[in-house]
Amino acid sequence: MSAVREGLPEGRYGRSADERADRKLKIVGSVLGVGLLAVVGWIGWDYVAGQSVSAEVIKFQIVSDSEVKVHLEVRKEASVTGVCTLSSQDEGHGEVGRADFTFGQNAERVDEMVTLKTTGRATMIELVGCQAAGTTG
Repeated sequence: MSAVREGLPEGRYGRSADERADRKLKIVGSVLGVGLLAVVGWIGWDYVAGQSVSAEVIKFQIVSDSEVKVHLEVRKEASVTGVCTLSSQDEGHGEVGRADFTFGQNAERVDEMVTLKTTGRATMIELVGCQAAGTTG
């Protein structure tokens, strides 16, 4: 009688086609993963490093139906003049005020109260953004 073998002897003929394909997929996946991480890191670094002026609304007080006082903390390079845009909205989320405020102080951190004029009673203040004077974006 003869014995019937089910497959090839282990290790005798090298890797199977499936093992080679699995290895190639792992290499391609690793390369793509590292590439994706590099792109996300570069975009993040560019965003953070590219912001020469940033700000934060500390608090605001609704003074009247036509005026809101806003406490801003602005961070910038001392030699840069920063411009920050504030927007105010009413109860129905309609914009009732928008203005640009300029911060030219020779300091890296500026705490300042600004007054935003409105066309109606504001219920919310939004810091739209900040940038260095003379730049667009």
